[in-house]
Amino acid sequence: MASELSQERSRSSLDVEQLTNILDGGASVTKIRRETEAIVFSDPVFNNEDTYYLSTEEQFMRDTEKAVHFTKKINQLKPDPVQTRYLRRALNTVLPVSVHFDMFVPNLEGQANEKQKAQWLDVAKKLEIIGAYGQTEMGHGTYIRGLETTATYDSTTQEFVLNSPTLTSLKWWPGGLGHTSTHAVVIARLIIKDKDYGIHHFIVPLRDLENHKPLPGITLGDIGPKFGSFGIDNGFLKMNNVRIPRDNMLMGHAKVDPDGTYTKPSHERLSYGTMMLIRTGIVSLSADGLSRAVTIATRYSIIRRQTPAKPDGPEVKILDYVTQQHKLLPQIANAYALRMAGSLMKQFYLSSTSEISKGVLTSLPVLHATSAGLKAFSSEMACHGMEICRLACGGMGYSLASGIPYVYMTTLPAQTYEGENTVLYLQTARFLRKLYSQRLPQSQLSQDVKYLASDYPPQKTWTPRKLDHVLDADTLVEAYRQRAMRLVSRANHMTGAALAKGEDEMTAWNLASVEWVRAARAHCHLSVLQMFLTAINSATASANNQKILTALCNLFALHRIAEIGGEFQLDGYMSSNQIDMVQDQVYKLLVLIRQEAVPLVDAFDYKDELLCSVAGRYDGDVYNHLYQWALKSPRNKSEVHPAYHQYLKKLIKPPNAKL
Repeated sequence: MASELSQERSRSSLDVEQLTNILDGGASVTKIRRETEAIVFSDPVFNNEDTYYLSTEEQFMRDTEKAVHFTKKINQLKPDPVQTRYLRRALNTVLPVSVHFDMFVPNLEGQANEKQKAQWLDVAKKLEIIGAYGQTEMGHGTYIRGLETTATYDSTTQEFVLNSPTLTSLKWWPGGLGHTSTHAVVIARLIIKDKDYGIHHFIVPLRDLENHKPLPGITLGDIGPKFGSFGIDNGFLKMNNVRIPRDNMLMGHAKVDPDGTYTKPSHERLSYGTMMLIRTGIVSLSADGLSRAVTIATRYSIIRRQTPAKPDGPEVKILDYVTQQHKLLPQIANAYALRMAGSLMKQFYLSSTSEISKGVLTSLPVLHATSAGLKAFSSEMACHGMEICRLACGGMGYSLASGIPYVYMTTLPAQTYEGENTVLYLQTARFLRKLYSQRLPQSQLSQDVKYLASDYPPQKTWTPRKLDHVLDADTLVEAYRQRAMRLVSRANHMTGAALAKGEDEMTAWNLASVEWVRAARAHCHLSVLQMFLTAINSATASANNQKILTALCNLFALHRIAEIGGEFQLDGYMSSNQIDMVQDQVYKLLVLIRQEAVPLVDAFDYKDELLCSVAGRYDGDVYNHLYQWALKSPRNKSEVHPAYHQYLKKLIKPPNAKL
């Protein structure tokens, strides 16, 4: 154990195990997670050693091997959903069958009727068939209603005929579609007797279960190299008069009778259930990515030293520089905030879907708007924070050995899949605009949007007059409500002004769209702050743990105010002196949190086998392992690389040559 990390841990006043339990959602969950992770870490097939040296094709083959072995483990252990989630997380890779578990199976569970579930669910869960989710097309992604794939009903044969009528209608990007999946849930426009009924879900067989060859009318393959996630075969699908039985349309909500009679769902957004599930999960995924990156960067910032404080003294730990603290400690706070928000969002999703399953749809619009906005906000915050962590590691952050580039590459797609972030912010904004325009009393609004019933402009200014006053939780929440209220009001005013000038609704919305995105982002920031406070207030924590959690929450709120102070000063709500007080309080919080930085990231409880990082090792033995890691490079197999014999030799002159 490096002495620097030992010292950091030994002087801590925190109960790290208790913090871990809080982050996990309870001591029993921590126990399950660790036992589940141990199954993966002790299995040689799942070993993650040196995957950074694999080519993209080798990575795909390696992860396909893991996928098959993982399936055997699932069938053997029969884990519950919580254990399954931790098994997959411990694998630390995006398997070719990931979309099968994330999208295909949940679609069957949420969109199929009971007869279809009996037919498909069991074989899907055993991976006797492997499914993809065919929604995104080459020419359409987030705008689902614009999808071009068609499913035309033929009542004479009671079949749907699926076609990709244009080049842009090819399904493009679905994970596992290229060479792994045997089936897909395909999202297509339902056509009955020349009438378009919009998008619906269809189970389409893709490959022969005997030889894995594409079925007649099916053309598919891999779309080529990507920024990351090399172990998953994102693919394309083209269909030419592909016929499937009528029962292959998922009919849990909408249905088509044998004669072609169509019954619509009770609510159009019921078909978005799987998307809302994934968007909700992305909050936790984003927290996971950021917490890994900041764990690595924080530990490395203790081991890495630079420049003596005194001429004859030792070089200083770079985390002792306030500039480094100002980069990393807010990212620890952000990671804690997103972890808490992810847990509460999961609870909200489960309670809402439970109501929806009973026919109570009142929470559906809120769930749709909240999952869309927090998916965008969390992935945006996490990816920005991971880049800060990478840069904070200097040159080490550019090396795959640090582990940060890998976690960054696997988290980055969350900003565009399941809805591009700007579009999702605008979906949340439409929800805010609707509520704001209705001017409902607070009693009829949920807690996170009660501020929309307030008057604007505000009748009071921010109250803090002394430095410690800015740490009051209610005062901070009120500031974030004011900011969100102002931005919603401004965006709504811009939209209304455009409409008053005769612009149509679409044009007026577009003209104000930048302001609406800002308003939605502010609303989401407020929501996460409130969730962070709720989680802290409900946590069973020691005095020292409660103190540090409160400090992290304060830093989460105040750091952002200091960064974008102008938005809080508008309309005179905050003064420049108060912004200075906020910044001064940020510096005080950095001093407090710096003393506990290593225990705080230790509480995330990432084993070295999961971090896969030389820089973020728990024992801090960075430099020795960095050298050993470099020696394993395939290019170091021989002292003279073949490139010399083939190319360089023609340029380099021998010692006795005349120069």
